[in-house]
Amino acid sequence: MSNNKPNDYYELLQISPNAEPETINRVFRMLAQRLHPDNQHTGNASRFREILDAYNVLSDPERRAQYDVSYVQNRKDRWRIVATGLETENDFEMEQVFRTTILEALYAKRRLDTADPGIFYNDLEGMIGRPREHMEFTIWYLMQKRFVVLDDRSRLVLTVEGAEHLEQTYRNNLHQKRLRDKNPLPNHNGNSHDTVN
Repeated sequence: MSNNKPNDYYELLQISPNAEPETINRVFRMLAQRLHPDNQHTGNASRFREILDAYNVLSDPERRAQYDVSYVQNRKDRWRIVATGLETENDFEMEQVFRTTILEALYAKRRLDTADPGIFYNDLEGMIGRPREHMEFTIWYLMQKRFVVLDDRSRLVLTVEGAEHLEQTYRNNLHQKRLRDKNPLPNHNGNSHDTVN
């Protein structure tokens, strides 16, 4: 683990810090199968090494306990940086990114597991790498807009409105990208950026 930028093993395996050993094993097997270098379609040697490192630490109770000490400290540091270091304009942009990220996670869960589409707060926290305290406003907003609701087990679930909003956002972004591609901005000489002088 690098001293400059320690890996977040929970984030690498896309699991909650509270994940049980069985969950760690199951998720690792799934990711390993997808990322193994022998897989011609989705293999990725460097990502495979990263998840293998994460698994080796988190599957060993003693090494996991040692890792968790530094993990908790790193999360406190990150919380403090986010809490004090962002300007308002950046806050708006980051908030929109996190809203979209949460909707994407819930959208994927509902599509892939229609019988059990909910995600617990803790699991979502691990998936997007944001402390729960920093998700409160985002979740409040999404619930007020009726994009998400809580199910009977207090899990977040995507609504029809949330799915439509996410799909519409993608359509708008795609439309704007096409417009930019068709009408490139002129450079300071008045020529289009992709015009060869």
